[in-house]
Amino acid sequence: MIYFDNSATTLIKPPEVGEAVAYAIDHFGNASRSFYDAAMTASREIYRTRAAIAALVGCDEPLNIAFTSSSTESLNLVIGGLVKQEDAVITTVTEHNSVLRPLYLKGCRLDFIDCDEHGVLQWDAFEELIRPETRFLICTHGSNVTGNITEVKRLYDLCRAHDLTMILDVSQTMGLIPVSGDMADVLCFTGHKGLFGPQGTGGIIVNRWLPFEIVKTGGAGVHSFAMFQQNEMPDVFEAGTLNSHSLYGLQKGVEFILHTGIEAIHSRENRLTQLFVEGIKEIEGLRLYGDFSGGNRLPVVSLNIEGLPASDLAGLLWEKYGIATRAGSHCAPLLHQRFKTVETGMVRFSFSYFNTEEEIATGSRALKTIAEEYG
Repeated sequence: MIYFDNSATTLIKPPEVGEAVAYAIDHFGNASRSFYDAAMTASREIYRTRAAIAALVGCDEPLNIAFTSSSTESLNLVIGGLVKQEDAVITTVTEHNSVLRPLYLKGCRLDFIDCDEHGVLQWDAFEELIRPETRFLICTHGSNVTGNITEVKRLYDLCRAHDLTMILDVSQTMGLIPVSGDMADVLCFTGHKGLFGPQGTGGIIVNRWLPFEIVKTGGAGVHSFAMFQQNEMPDVFEAGTLNSHSLYGLQKGVEFILHTGIEAIHSRENRLTQLFVEGIKEIEGLRLYGDFSGGNRLPVVSLNIEGLPASDLAGLLWEKYGIATRAGSHCAPLLHQRFKTVETGMVRFSFSYFNTEEEIATGSRALKTIAEEYG
């Protein structure tokens, strides 16, 4: 198999990730619940995972990182704990349903930043959308459809100037490009993509104190006689037994990134993406989605070939060449409406540090052949 679906899950991981999970299953007890060796080992390694992530994003306090099952859960908890129905929220047409659906559920006013034909967000309209009741900017750092990266520093400066809370979805960027804990007030991440961790891991990084309402409650191993869950980090989001087995694996994935270097990872993935685009750009009937004019982007290439439904193209790639891609709407409905691909969907190729130039060349040749035979 040639695996080009890394924006969904990085299937090929550093070997120490799986080794850590296997070890933890046999050796970790219930963290924060007792003082015997297995329980204390789980507690220590969970803290070391927080510390590794803190080192990756330049966060001074590891306890400002709370663990969840995914960025989906992270965004649900943060939006559920902060946004009120009477608030207005600025967001974008490039958002994943993990942002959109919790906001729709709140029933609050939403104002959307549009994008151009390449999926580049038109942030010049940002200040025009601010209303007296606007309280939040919630947006993605990098699109899972186009691979475009949002330059967030200016946005965060604007948010602070207008007293808005900025919540940033770093699902696609964390581990692939530099992400710092001070890019926004809250960062929501997942472990199973660029961080090379197991599925079922994710988290929330909080940059300053915020008045989170309790939206997840239960046992936390501390303050057991309190009637209500504590609203301090990380306890406010960590009711129940943490997934210490997978979090130990996540720790090893993050340590691999720290050892290898974000710059090296980004450079290699950029090179693979450029080779792929160069190899396919002359295909007749090809449509690429995203801004490929610069080098600062994610290793994501979404495309269609005229006359060939996305599901058929992905099926042919798998059946004839053993190439795994993603076809469909990619949980980003507003962006598909913008690109007029609601009916056709797109085929997404997404690359990893562990892909090779030989695999890229095979993928390019396969697309050319399929376009000639079926397009």
